[in-house]
Amino acid sequence: MTDSGHGDGAPDDAGRTFEELIGELEVVTEQLAGGQVGIEQAAELYERAERLHRLARGRLDAVQARVDQVAGDAGSP
Repeated sequence: MTDSGHGDGAPDDAGRTFEELIGELEVVTEQLAGGQVGIEQAAELYERAERLHRLARGRLDAVQARVDQVAGDAGSP
């Protein structure tokens, strides 16, 4: 992973694929579910999970728009 350059240590996820985002989200979710993290780390992991979820959702929405466009074009005379 690369640093975003924002000084917050958050990886730059903008260029990651949907599959990479979901894989990272699974890792973060497992860490949270394990219950072996402190409250501060849990909050950071939750924030990370939220960011990953938003990015992955955006990827899905973009693909859905493309599919809708193709489906609409295919139905045009």
